[in-house]
Amino acid sequence: MWLLPALSTIAKLALRVFYRFRVDGPPVPPTGPVLLVANHPNSLLDPGAVSAAAGRPVRFMAKAPLFSDPRIGWLVRAAGAIPVYRRTDDASQMARNEDSFQAVFDALHEGAAVGIFPEGMSHSEPSLAPMKTGAARLALGAADGVAFPIVPLGLSLQEKGRFRSAALALTGTAVQWSHLAARGPHDPMAVRELTARIEEALRAVTVNLQDWEDAPLVEVAQEVYLAEEGLSLRAEARIAGSGEVAAGLAHVREAGDPEAAALVREVRRHARILDALGIRPHQLVQPDRTQAFRWGVRTLATFLVAAPVLVAGTLVFAAPVFLVRAIASNPRLSPDLKATYKLLGGAVIHLFWIAFLSSVVWWRVGATAGLLASMGLPLLGIATVAVTDWRRAAGGAVRRFLIRRRRAEMIQELRARQKALAARLREMRAALP
Repeated sequence: MWLLPALSTIAKLALRVFYRFRVDGPPVPPTGPVLLVANHPNSLLDPGAVSAAAGRPVRFMAKAPLFSDPRIGWLVRAAGAIPVYRRTDDASQMARNEDSFQAVFDALHEGAAVGIFPEGMSHSEPSLAPMKTGAARLALGAADGVAFPIVPLGLSLQEKGRFRSAALALTGTAVQWSHLAARGPHDPMAVRELTARIEEALRAVTVNLQDWEDAPLVEVAQEVYLAEEGLSLRAEARIAGSGEVAAGLAHVREAGDPEAAALVREVRRHARILDALGIRPHQLVQPDRTQAFRWGVRTLATFLVAAPVLVAGTLVFAAPVFLVRAIASNPRLSPDLKATYKLLGGAVIHLFWIAFLSSVVWWRVGATAGLLASMGLPLLGIATVAVTDWRRAAGGAVRRFLIRRRRAEMIQELRARQKALAARLREMRAALP
């Protein structure tokens, strides 16, 4: 378990380099026993995301075959994972789960954080899979009559395999289960009730859709409503509201309400227009000329400082970036494995590249220069990622500014339509059962 104490810090750094990774919601208790229950969209990277969000060492339950996998077995063991023996892997090993459960009970009794994925599998479906009862049985078995925090954690990935795409870990309110703590894991009613409560808590921190095609519609409808109501655009508000929008969309389909169906079509049309313009609902308002001028001066000054960093970093790390892309381009890799290869493989390749360049500098220039290179190259890499993000954001802001000026009349029409859509969405939400 040598990696466990540093796993949260390493995972947060790696995820923030690969994704635009954010953690939101109430903090996980920093000490004492806690069971973290999360959805499972991205296989091997999800434990890292949960650890990063927790900000403390977290031990995970992992399927037994991973421990003997020659590629990642060492990592699973080093992170202090606890094996789970599944019937689908080897039915003859199922009896060993008693020892695994006892290991979890012992860890919680010692005040550790334990992570589990109650869906029981990694998947790319647009909604949570049916919950397994393992999380509830673990909690009831470890409780000894006293409830401890069961914290839901929702992982939302914009595009799991794309570098610098958005990723969010959203913590929720701890599950209330003190009245069940004394009933034990052999009470089927208690297990079912606690499983249902865990599922409810997880749905509150995840977006659950009928189909992935609904994602742009639900996202835009929620952003329209929040922007025009002047409400928070924070992750908690967006995801909670997205759940309501998705439920409303499902209700429209079941009820066959023609007026509501027309509203859905209008929101889709509004979303397509905004997408073509590259503008989000809250970006329809044009800043005044003074604000635009000040922003332009700041941006130009920043560019003059940042451009050399971008050029240097791009040249220095061109070789490992090309190699990672070549490895991940294998068409036989699943989306989960592509993301894993890009993040974990990319981290290893870049570390070897930094070590190689530092050794060359040491050999050709001297030990001091080599040591400085070994410290400076990682900083250059991180700075290059940050400057690249800034350049894209600044370029997008300039393009939106020009579009809003050149198509001022169209933008005003879109603003008026968006206000009307927000009012109708408010009415639809109020009418939901």
